[in-house]
Amino acid sequence: MNQEARVAIVTGAARGIGLAVARRFLQEGYRVALFDIDDAELNHAATQLQPSDSVLTIHCDVSLPSEVGAAVSQVERRFGRIDALVNNAGIAVFKPLLDTTYEEWERVMAVNLGGPFICTQAVAPIMLKHGGGSVVNIASISGLRASTLRVAYGTSKAGLMHLTKQQAAELGNVGIRVNAIAPGPVETAMAKQVHSAAIRADYHDAIPLARYGTEEEIANAVYFLCSPGAAYVNGQTLAVDGGFDATGIGLPTLRTGR
Repeated sequence: MNQEARVAIVTGAARGIGLAVARRFLQEGYRVALFDIDDAELNHAATQLQPSDSVLTIHCDVSLPSEVGAAVSQVERRFGRIDALVNNAGIAVFKPLLDTTYEEWERVMAVNLGGPFICTQAVAPIMLKHGGGSVVNIASISGLRASTLRVAYGTSKAGLMHLTKQQAAELGNVGIRVNAIAPGPVETAMAKQVHSAAIRADYHDAIPLARYGTEEEIANAVYFLCSPGAAYVNGQTLAVDGGFDATGIGLPTLRTGR
């Protein structure tokens, strides 16, 4: 194994965007560690990725510092270095504000906001041994614009965007860039299950590109932020959303070329 090959950690990597990100890094010659709490899906993901000797799967709850510390140490022992961290693990509770329990609020904050804090703290010292690195936090368009049923989820992602700036302000001084991606509606397995035809039509009307994004499009943006091409990008949130945030309320009756 080439010990000089770069190494990426992707959390929440057993499926969806996380798995697409892991695949993108492997295509670029990285060795990749996949963290997730779903062992069955994690094992299934490992069978899809090549080369197999460049893949390490680890059960890890990112909200628990002890598990994160052990997982990061395992990555360093296996691969010898860490160059990129993608904080993708997240959970969502879609309920009205008055129906959201404090326990649900706490869990969403622990994973979506606490996880990137814990993981970045654990990984940064190892990055610094090899001259620095890049961190990408996966936020959401729900952190940029409010919506119904997202009091915990949206607030956690808004907090993550500010955490990104805090991390960038301090870690940039020592050679670690930190940025965030805010995906809009994406064609994930979950979206296909829970978004009705009416919901999909509403999104299409509100997005200038008139479609959902793909997991691969999010992965491409993540890789860009970790690449030399983004060497002077730090502390930014990039909305990968087809223009959803830029346009506000859609007015389908005024759209042309449809």
